[in-house]
Amino acid sequence: MTDSSLPAARSLPGKPRADHVTRQVRADLSSWDFQPHLVSVLASGDPASRVYVDSKARQAKRLGVRFTVRDLGPQATQENLHATLHALSSDPDVHGIMLELPLAAPLDADAALLHLTARKDIEGLSPANLALIAAGRESEALLPPTPRSIRFLLREALGDDLRGARVAVVGPGRTVGRPLTFMLNNRGVTVTLCNEHTRDLPGVLAAQDAVVVAVGRASLLRAGHVLPHHVVIDAGINVPADGSGVVGDAEANLPVRAQTPVPGGVGPLTSALMYQNLVRAVKLQRGEPVE
Repeated sequence: MTDSSLPAARSLPGKPRADHVTRQVRADLSSWDFQPHLVSVLASGDPASRVYVDSKARQAKRLGVRFTVRDLGPQATQENLHATLHALSSDPDVHGIMLELPLAAPLDADAALLHLTARKDIEGLSPANLALIAAGRESEALLPPTPRSIRFLLREALGDDLRGARVAVVGPGRTVGRPLTFMLNNRGVTVTLCNEHTRDLPGVLAAQDAVVVAVGRASLLRAGHVLPHHVVIDAGINVPADGSGVVGDAEANLPVRAQTPVPGGVGPLTSALMYQNLVRAVKLQRGEPVE
C-alpha cells in the first residue's frame, strides 16, 4: 500500500521527445526519391512481440516506410531462421531488418543474430553493433532503440549530464539491460546490474538515483522496493491473460519522484528512435555521412 500523504510521482511520457525525433525522420525521408523497406522477422508465439510489431507497422504507415512482416511461426527451425536473415541481409531491396525477441524455444538468438548484417540491424543487437557499444565507439554503431530511449528519459529526469548518476538496471536481457549498462557507462553513470539472484533488492536499490526495470514480468517492481527519491523507468511490456491491456514491470503510481507510464513512456520514444535508426542505416548503406 502506498502512502497517500506522498505527492504523486511526476510522469515521464515519451511522446514529446518522440514527436521531435519523428519530425527529424520525416524530413530525412522526404528528401529521398525512394521508399525504404523495413522487415520484421517473427519466430515465436509471444503476444508481447506481436504488440510491438503491430505498433511498428502503424508507425511505418504514418511515415511512408514500406513495412513487411516475415512470420516464421513458433515452429520455425534454426536453419530456416538463419536462411531468412541471410537472404534479407543480402537483398538490396531491404534496408532494415528486425529480429523480434524472444524467439520460440529452443531457437538460439545469439546464433541467429550472427546472420544479420550490422548495417541493416535496426534494433542494434547484432554482435558487431554490441561490440562497438561495449568498446565505447557508439558513433560507429546502430544503437538499440529501447536503451537509447531509456537514456533520453533518464537525462530528462536527472539532468543532461548523467556523469556520476547512480542507476540500477533490473534485468540483464540482451535487448535492454546488457546494452543499456554499457551505454550508461559510456556516459559516466555508475551502473548496478541486478538479476534474479540479487539479494535484498530494496537494500541494493536504496542508494540509487534511478531504477530501470526491464524483465517482462508484470508488477515485479513494487512499492516496497523503492524510495521517494527514485526515478523509475519502466521498459516492461506485458499482456495480461484477460486481454485487459498492456502493463509494465513496475506497479503504477509508485511513491517515487518520477515514473514512466505504461503504455506511453519508453514505447513511443523507442518507436521513433527505431525509425531514426532506419534513416541512419540507409545512409550507411549508401555511403552517406552520418551524425
